[in-house]
Amino acid sequence: MVAWRAFLEAHAFVMSKLADELEAEKDLPLAWYDVLVQLSEAEGNKLRMTELAELVLLSKSGLTRLVDRMCTAGLVNRLADTDDRRGRWVEMTKAGRDRLVGAAPVHLRGVEHYFTHYLSDDEAKVMGAALRRIADAARTRSLVS
Repeated sequence: MVAWRAFLEAHAFVMSKLADELEAEKDLPLAWYDVLVQLSEAEGNKLRMTELAELVLLSKSGLTRLVDRMCTAGLVNRLADTDDRRGRWVEMTKAGRDRLVGAAPVHLRGVEHYFTHYLSDDEAKVMGAALRRIADAARTRSLVS
């Protein structure tokens, strides 16, 4: 339980600091940054809404409203799926790419300042492997349930 509580405390603190800095310096909510990162890593910078929902690391609830607000801000477009009328695509715009590129240094600086700065290379490898194993197991279990 000590490791669990430390993980929760560190996660809450670091995420709060990252969100505050992105908002203050780039006027970009952390959830929006997460969506833009996921889209930037996807082929053609677009994903189906269902795929995006599986990939976002932050708020899965309210994703439709979040994407609507991002569309209004011109950072993403929502496109009809020509193969599946029920499906929708979310595609990053040039403005979205520009906002992501502008915000990335702030985010990466925060990750280094509040997280990786406190880990040796060996600790980072062990922690990364352990957390990856936990995340993969949780993902597998949620797919089976």
